[in-house]
Amino acid sequence: MGLLSLIIFLPIVAALLILILPIKWSATYKYIALLFTAIQLLISGYLYQQFDTVKSGIDAVGGYQFVEQIPWIRLSLGNIGNLEIDYFLGLDGISLPLVVLSTFVMLMAVGASWNTRKSPKGYFALLMILNMAVMGIFSALDFFLFYVFYEIMLLPLYFLIGIWGGTRREYAAIKFFIYTLFGSVFMLLIIVGLYFSVINPSSGAFTFNMLTMMNPDHYIEGAFFSPDSLSTIFGLSTRLVGFVVLFFAFAIKVPIVPLHTWLPDAHVEAPTPISIILAGILLKIGGYGIIRICYGIFPDIAAQTNWWIGLIGVISIIYGALNALSQKDLKRMIAYSSVSHMGFVLLGIASLTAEGISGAMFQMISHGFLSAALFFLVGVLYDRVHDRYIYHFRGLASIMPKYTGFVAVVFFASLGLPGFSAFIGEAFVIIGAFNAESIGSELPRWMAIAGSIGILLSAAYFLWTLQRMFFGQTRLKGGDDWASKLVDLDGREQLILFPTVALALILGIFPFLVFDKMNATILNFATIIQHYIG
Repeated sequence: MGLLSLIIFLPIVAALLILILPIKWSATYKYIALLFTAIQLLISGYLYQQFDTVKSGIDAVGGYQFVEQIPWIRLSLGNIGNLEIDYFLGLDGISLPLVVLSTFVMLMAVGASWNTRKSPKGYFALLMILNMAVMGIFSALDFFLFYVFYEIMLLPLYFLIGIWGGTRREYAAIKFFIYTLFGSVFMLLIIVGLYFSVINPSSGAFTFNMLTMMNPDHYIEGAFFSPDSLSTIFGLSTRLVGFVVLFFAFAIKVPIVPLHTWLPDAHVEAPTPISIILAGILLKIGGYGIIRICYGIFPDIAAQTNWWIGLIGVISIIYGALNALSQKDLKRMIAYSSVSHMGFVLLGIASLTAEGISGAMFQMISHGFLSAALFFLVGVLYDRVHDRYIYHFRGLASIMPKYTGFVAVVFFASLGLPGFSAFIGEAFVIIGAFNAESIGSELPRWMAIAGSIGILLSAAYFLWTLQRMFFGQTRLKGGDDWASKLVDLDGREQLILFPTVALALILGIFPFLVFDKMNATILNFATIIQHYIG
């Protein structure tokens, strides 16, 4: 078993152990989950350190490293041909940082679940199944395998929100499930269409191999999604329809406006650890799917539609920021800030420039651990007084100085203050969007300016919240009762938060730690797409 398989299936071993152990040993469940996620993080760190940024690597396939490819399903279809599905895994400069991020955020989520009392056996088992699915999504290079992991991810999230969530948990869980399932059903249709459009040159069989789908030379002449196909759907080319359907399937996860409405409800009702996973990992699956699949398989359509994708990104940036500015619930405010910050990812991708796409990837990494920290901080407050209403708190700095310090640093990091990681991501996105015209792209410079306005708005809602809740004379809705419950951060909470603050500073000062791993992949990726401009 390779290291990627180990990362993917270690959580299943943990889930089985948790399910086998009797209820009387329920205190051990969290330690099992912690141990296995810690091992995952160590393995992903080793993969990151071993990743070859110059050479393709001894075991590399098409620029991918740590590759594992095993025949999985082989079936003769008679006159139609042969079916070929592989257990095919690999990492490149795009997927590698997201795997490391996911193991880090999952470890945070386990730490945030430490005091879970309700049905711990089911909770930690579902958390580990979710862990497995996420790792599989970022590692899979066979579209069928990718789709299997993608669908598996939905079930544990549905139950984790629907059982362990807040008062409106059933509504939030169903809304999340329907939105995501709606996109994935149509995604399946495109996957099938792509499958019957490409041939594996070595075996002559139809294949779900994503690397084969990314190579225009491997398409059957005149096939449904072939680059030379004249087929249309409702008067639109089939490749355009395929791109749009896949884009919206992943855009639901990003989420873009107006497909974002599930996110605030899911965040507000989800328990803190699941909010951490939703913001830190799930939203990145949407951005990863757009880059890896939409742009990777349909680069010609990506070059034609980048104006619209940039516009959607700008709308999400401004709309999300304005909504965050108007919120009174702290958790909902942070949820809308995620909509705004993920809009920068779309804007960077739409630029089609190496700097813009690099900025989009950096933004996903930065937002991943910073949003996880933000939701953890909200959870700390909610666990103590079961309230998140911004106007019910004032002067928290005098009674929770450590907590205030962490909030201030994470707020400043999230709003894009120079010296922190978010500044690097957003700055490169703006630079890429501004320079898009230099490569012949139709992305106008006013979109870069509009994105900059989003940064100003994020400063407004973060600073306003910081001023309103933490400074001035202490005034709490619950009076002395709340004051006695609002104890400062304990050692476990500080241990969870400190690495996120450290990462925000380290990557803000030394961004090459991420850029070096991504650079070769993104340059090649941008070159392929730019070939189709004009």
